[in-house]
Amino acid sequence: MAVLVQIENLRKEFGNVCALDGVTFDVQAGEWIAIMGPSGSGKTTLINILGGLDTPTSGRAIVDGADVGRLDESGLARFRSEKIGFIFQQFHLVPYLTAIENVMLAQYFHSTTDETEAREALGRVGLTDRVEHLPGQLSGGEQQRVAVARALINHPKLILADEPTGNLDEANEGIVLKLLRELHSEGHTILMVTHAASIGQLADRRIELAHGRLAQVNVRV
Repeated sequence: MAVLVQIENLRKEFGNVCALDGVTFDVQAGEWIAIMGPSGSGKTTLINILGGLDTPTSGRAIVDGADVGRLDESGLARFRSEKIGFIFQQFHLVPYLTAIENVMLAQYFHSTTDETEAREALGRVGLTDRVEHLPGQLSGGEQQRVAVARALINHPKLILADEPTGNLDEANEGIVLKLLRELHSEGHTILMVTHAASIGQLADRRIELAHGRLAQVNVRV
């Protein structure tokens, strides 16, 4: 398999706090990686750098050949729209847009909108009958499934999921994890932050951070 993500001696400082301290690892195309560790260990910082939402203090994060830290604003916008699918714990849906409009918003940043494709994406996550609903009319699990559909609409090279089931009940957690398993089986590359050991066990590898450093790498057996 080809290497999709290369993280080389990555360091991130916030004032006197070192959130990441010399982290190095690769991710193969098609791998599912769980990023684990206690609060404050640097998990979300790592995801944000890979997604172009933050910049490293030093070191490199390369995604599909792009050195993310060296991209300018227009380059970052294009990088995020073409290569990255985000799934956040807080959903981040626009409250006054319907489910289908929230999905199409991601296409808009990609300079194209296709309502049929957006409907198909919502159908895939089991929301065919909710396409015209506003986020406030949807349950937390349904909102997260809209977010999954939005993440997939531009066929990203890399799916970044930051505690994607953190705000969900057990039933909806199961639905979202089933979707992630299906995406993985289809060859999608997933980096997922999670605190839950049971969810981490689903990944091909678990990369554990502690105090901003790589503490352990576990491979699923």
